[in-house]
Amino acid sequence: MQYAETLPLADHEVVLTFDDGPLPRNSNQILEILASQCVKATFFEIGRMAQASPEGIRKLRDAGHTIGTHTRDHPLSMNHMSIERARQEIEEGIAPVKAALGDSAEASLAPFFRFPGLLRADNVEQYLAAQGIQVWSADFVADDWRHISASRVYDLAIGRLEAKRKGILLLHDIQARTVAALPRILNVLKARGYHIVHVVPATADRPATPTEPRQWLSYPPSENALLAHWPKIPNFVFADLGQLPAPALSDLDWPEVQPSTLMETLDHRSPLPVLWPQPAEPPSESTATLPAPARHLFEMPIGLGATRHTIATAHRSEQVASNQHGVRAKPVLAPSRNSQRLFRNRPPAQHRQANHPSHGSSSAATRATSPAAAARRGPLKRLVQVKKKDA
Repeated sequence: MQYAETLPLADHEVVLTFDDGPLPRNSNQILEILASQCVKATFFEIGRMAQASPEGIRKLRDAGHTIGTHTRDHPLSMNHMSIERARQEIEEGIAPVKAALGDSAEASLAPFFRFPGLLRADNVEQYLAAQGIQVWSADFVADDWRHISASRVYDLAIGRLEAKRKGILLLHDIQARTVAALPRILNVLKARGYHIVHVVPATADRPATPTEPRQWLSYPPSENALLAHWPKIPNFVFADLGQLPAPALSDLDWPEVQPSTLMETLDHRSPLPVLWPQPAEPPSESTATLPAPARHLFEMPIGLGATRHTIATAHRSEQVASNQHGVRAKPVLAPSRNSQRLFRNRPPAQHRQANHPSHGSSSAATRATSPAAAARRGPLKRLVQVKKKDA
C-alpha cells in the first residue's frame, strides 16, 4: 500500500498477518483457529504487549508462526518522529520479545518490522535497513480495528482480496470481531482455490526462494504496454583511435591527372581540369519554327457580337427607365436598320424625361450607335425610341 514492491506471490496466493498482540483473550482463539486449518501466519508484536504476556510470544513460537515486531507503544507519529525517538521505539519493541523467547530468540525472532498505522518515513527505513530489518506493509486491509461487524470484516477481506487475487492481508489478533470473522474467511479462501503462504526469513539451511526482480513489483508492466519513461542512454566505450590520417592526393583516384599537373594548375590560377562527366550537348539539328497566328483568327463574328451588344444595351436602358418612372417598357427589336422601340402607356412628361441626355438609357443608346463603335464592330442594328404624344 506504500510501495511499488510486494512479496513475489503467484495468483491466488495469500499471506496472513496479524498486528498488535499478544492479547490472551483473543490471540489464543486466533491460534486455535489457525491450527484447525493447518495455517501459518506472520505476527507483528508490540513490546509492551509482549512484556505483559510473554507466554503469548512463546505460544507463537511453539506453533511455528513467524514473529516480527511493531514498536513498543504503537505510536501513530513515526512518519514525522525524530530518528532518535524512532530508534528508541524500535529497539524497545524488540527487547521484550527477545526476552520472552529466551535462548531461542535468535532463531525464532524474524527481522521483520511493520510501521504502526503504516506511517512510514525515509530516515526510519534507512535505520532499519542498516540493522538488517525488513519493512513490511500490506496489499489490503479488512478495517477490523474499526467499530464494524464481523460480517463486514469478512466482506472487506474477501472483496479486496478478490480484486487483487493475491497479496498480504492485514488483520488484528486482539479484536473480537476478527476472531469471529476468521473461520469464515479461511473457509471461503479454501473453497475459492486460494493458498495460504507462510513467509520465513532465509537461513543457511533454508535459502531464499529464487525469484526475478519483476515478480516483486506490485503491478508488473505488460510486455505489450508502452514504456512509462524514456530508456536510459547506454554508456558507450570509445577506443583511443588518436588523430585520423589526412587523405593523400593518390587516394582521390583522379584519372590522367598527375600531382605536379594539379599544383601547376593551381599556381597559374587557371581552371581545374574537368574531372566529372559533363552532360551531353543538345543535338545540333535546327528546330522548326511555328508560323505566327494571323490577326483574323482573333476577330469575333460581326453578327453574334452585334446582337449580343444590342440586346445587352436595350436591357440596361429598360432597367434605367423602369427605375426612374416605375413603368416597365417592353422592348421590340426588329432586324431591319429602321428598328423601332416602342414605349407604351407612358405619359408625355415621362417621355421627355426618358430622352434627357443625363439619364442612362439615352446615354447607353448613344454609345451603342457612335461612329467609333460602328467602325470597330462593323454595322450594328440601330436602336430607335419612338415617342407618341396624345392628340
